[in-house]
Amino acid sequence: MRYAFFIGCNIPARVAQYEKSARAVLGLLGVDLLDIREFACCGYPARNLDRMAFLLSAAQNMALAEKAGADMLALCKCGFGTFKEAQHQLSVEPGMLDEINRRLAGMELHYSGTVQVKHLLSVLYHDVGLDRLQEKVSRVFRDLPVAVHYGCHALRPSAITGFDDPVAPVIFDRLVEATGAASVEWPARLDCCGAPLMGMNDELSKDLTRRKLASARESGARFLCTSCPYCQIQFDGVQERMESGRGAGHTVAPILYPQLLGLSMGLAGDVLGLEENCLDITGITSYLS
Repeated sequence: MRYAFFIGCNIPARVAQYEKSARAVLGLLGVDLLDIREFACCGYPARNLDRMAFLLSAAQNMALAEKAGADMLALCKCGFGTFKEAQHQLSVEPGMLDEINRRLAGMELHYSGTVQVKHLLSVLYHDVGLDRLQEKVSRVFRDLPVAVHYGCHALRPSAITGFDDPVAPVIFDRLVEATGAASVEWPARLDCCGAPLMGMNDELSKDLTRRKLASARESGARFLCTSCPYCQIQFDGVQERMESGRGAGHTVAPILYPQLLGLSMGLAGDVLGLEENCLDITGITSYLS
């Protein structure tokens, strides 16, 4: 398995441990990652401001993957959702596709629509498979209740992203359970984390986050598990600031899925960047056996 590895903008700047841990576990699973240095912004920031800029930016990245002969593996769910939306729009508007390709020609690129865009979780679940994952698990988590947070951009609009059932998704739960951890039922699991509002309405953003955390805590979760950089930042750094001074035991710390998986595969915490998380999650190793 070989993929053009799309990291995006946010992860290298703010959640470098996501990339670090993903590379580590994918390497052990025999997944070959192709780094394309010309990859640029996915176009997400321009989606509601300049449609041409959004589509051109997304198509440029997908054209680079096509030129390299590889499908794309995206870590960021915003990036994943953006590429899927751009693919859809260009597939139903041949005139727009022609205009995009006219502009790409100046970069010696062409977007044909043949590239498949997949999120990390999709690759692990569908391409690698649960059986292969469990073969690589050398230490299982015991009695560890985890609140799985799906996030928004991979699930919706479901007819375009094709990620999972938007109302009753199971992929992420099954992946967490492959490590031995227990995925708990919690009422707010599909609600927004609040990150999109940060910087525009901070109080509402934090209120949404508090509701999510309260739901996870009341459902018995010891940790949250994320697979989106924006959600990780909200539950990690923002939660740390929100709960500062309230004392130990009040927070529900998040762990990125490749960090959780990597620990169960026997990888050390420093290889997975555990110390780079804002909230301390090193205690999760006590659940390993």
